[in-house]
Amino acid sequence: MSDGKLRYRPHHFLCSLGFEGKGYSPDFTANMTAIVMGQLRAEGGDATVIEVTGATDDICAPCPKRRGRLCTNEAKIRTLDRAHAAALRLAPREVLTWGQAKARIRAHVPPGSLKTLCAGCEWEPYGMCAAALSRLHNEEGAAEATPS
Repeated sequence: MSDGKLRYRPHHFLCSLGFEGKGYSPDFTANMTAIVMGQLRAEGGDATVIEVTGATDDICAPCPKRRGRLCTNEAKIRTLDRAHAAALRLAPREVLTWGQAKARIRAHVPPGSLKTLCAGCEWEPYGMCAAALSRLHNEEGAAEATPS
């Protein structure tokens, strides 16, 4: 992240939305906590700039499954990335803010869709991302219901 941008594989947008402090290893969890809680969910986090990448990214940096620019589960991860890129209308090397990413998630990922969109993800059965997605959609509804 030397230029101030985070680099994300497409599936990590929803992973960041649903993150609850659990991960593959202590180093991975500390890194993800720093990114998600320390940047994206911090005050002003919606302005955080993210660049879409097709290889390992800033979330993957300390992951025990990382092998250079690939993952030990690369075939599964590529399948997730393709599905998430299509759902969120993400292009390689596209740059957007976390706020824009959340707006795309709201617009294109309806509650109840993660069983299909995230098929094969070992974290999906825990329901953290589904709960976060519901909260995101509920925030939108609350904002729309608030009189101007």
